[in-house]
Amino acid sequence: MAFPTRTQLIALTVSSLLFMEQLDGTILSTALPAIAQSLHVDTVSTSVALTSYIVGLAIFIPASGALADRIGSRTVLLVAISIFVLCSLLCAGAHSLPFLAAMRALQGVGGALMVPVGRLVVIRGTPRDQLVRIMTWMTLPATLGPLLGPVVGGFVTTWLSWRWNFYINIPVGLLGLALTWRYIPQVHEPSPSPFDWHGLCLSGGGLAVLSVFAELFSHGAGNWAVLATLLGAGLMLMVLYMRHAAHLAAPLLDFRLMHFATFRASLLAGAASRIAVGSMPFLLPAYLQLGSGLSAAQSGLVTFIAPVGAILTRPYVPALLKHWGFRRVLMVNGVSAAIVFGLIALYRPSHPLWTLSLVLIVAGATQSIQFSAYNTVAYADIPPGRMSAATSLYATMQQIMLSAGICVAAAVLTLLGDVRGHAQPTSGDFSVAFAVTGLISLLASPLCAIMPVNAGAQMSGNLKKPS
Repeated sequence: MAFPTRTQLIALTVSSLLFMEQLDGTILSTALPAIAQSLHVDTVSTSVALTSYIVGLAIFIPASGALADRIGSRTVLLVAISIFVLCSLLCAGAHSLPFLAAMRALQGVGGALMVPVGRLVVIRGTPRDQLVRIMTWMTLPATLGPLLGPVVGGFVTTWLSWRWNFYINIPVGLLGLALTWRYIPQVHEPSPSPFDWHGLCLSGGGLAVLSVFAELFSHGAGNWAVLATLLGAGLMLMVLYMRHAAHLAAPLLDFRLMHFATFRASLLAGAASRIAVGSMPFLLPAYLQLGSGLSAAQSGLVTFIAPVGAILTRPYVPALLKHWGFRRVLMVNGVSAAIVFGLIALYRPSHPLWTLSLVLIVAGATQSIQFSAYNTVAYADIPPGRMSAATSLYATMQQIMLSAGICVAAAVLTLLGDVRGHAQPTSGDFSVAFAVTGLISLLASPLCAIMPVNAGAQMSGNLKKPS
C-alpha cells in the first residue's frame, strides 16, 4: 500500500480539524433536553447553545483569510485550535445558559479561524485537476462530523453527562495541534495589504446583530420595537460595510467575487441547501425525543445510520461528476434532497423506525454528493490571487446559512406552539418544520440551473462539449 503523499497528509490534517469543528457544532443537539433540565430552561431556548457558536464563527470568519496571509497559515491554525480546546473546558463547566452561550461564541472564534484557513491551505496546494478527489477525500470526516454528532452526543449524555460532549474535544484538539505543527506549511503573502480593522468592525458587528435578531425572532422573544431595532441596526451596519468595501482593493468580504458564475451559483444554491441541512441536527434528535419519546441514546442510534449513506456514496462522487458534470448533478440532487425532507416530514411515531432509517441513509448520500460538489466548484474560476478572499466569503455565508437553518426550524416550532397553545412541540409541529426547510432546499435546483453547462470542467474532468 502506497504511503500518502504530502498533499494527502495535509488534507488529512485539515480533515481532522474539520471533523472536530463539525462534530462540536451538532454534538449538543441530542443533549439539548438534558441541558435544559440541568440549567432550568425550556428545550427550545437551548438552541442558543447551537446558534451562539455559529455567531462566533460568522463574526470572525471574514478575517480568517487576511490573518493567514499576514501571520501564516500554520500560526493561525495553532492559535485557533488552542482557543477551541480552552473554550471546550469552559463550556463543560458552565452552570447557566448565558455563560454556556458566551463560551460557545468564543469557541466559535476558534472554529472561525480554523476551518477556512485549513481549507485554504488545501486549495492552494492542490492542482485543480486533482481538487475534486482531494476535496472529496478531505471532506468525508467533515461530513461525518455533523451526522455522528447526535449519535455521540446521545450516548455521552445518556451514560455520562452532557458536559462530556465538550471534554471529548481535548484529545482531538491535541492531535490536531501535533498534526498541524508537523504537516501544515507556513504560507503567507509576502506583501499583504493593510488589515481592514474598520471593515471587521462593520461586517462582524452587522453579522452579530443580525444573528441576535434571528435568535430572538425564532423564539418569539423581545417586543417588536427591539426586533425592529436589531434588524435595522444589523442591515445598516452591513450596508455601511458594503460602501466601505467598495473603495478597497482587498476587502475582508469581497462581494465582487459574485461576478464569477460558478462561485455565485455555488454560494446561492448552497445557501438554500445549507438552511435545510443546518436545521437537521436541531430538529431530528429533538423530534425523536420529544415527539417519539425516545431517549437521547436511542435517538442517537436512529440517526447513526445516516453516515452509512455518506460513506457508501463518497467514493463515487468524482466519477459521478466526471460523467455528468457539476451543473446536472447539483440540479438533480437539489430535488432529491427536498424529497428526503418531505419523507421525514411524513414520518409518524407509529411507523417502524427502519423506514426512517432508510430515508436517513438517502439523506446522508445526497448530502455527500451535494456538498462535495458545492465546496469544489465554488473555486473553479477564482484566480489564485483572490483565493483567500473567496474562501473567507464562502465560509462566512456557509455558516450564516447553517445558523439560519436552526433559526428557521426554531421559529416554526415556536410559532406553532403559540398558535396551538402547547409548551412542548408535537410530532405534527416537527413535520411542519421539516416540510418548510425542505421547501427552502428545493430552491437549490433552479439556482444551479444558472450555472454554465461546462462549469468546473477542468476540475471534474467532464470535458464533453455542450450539446
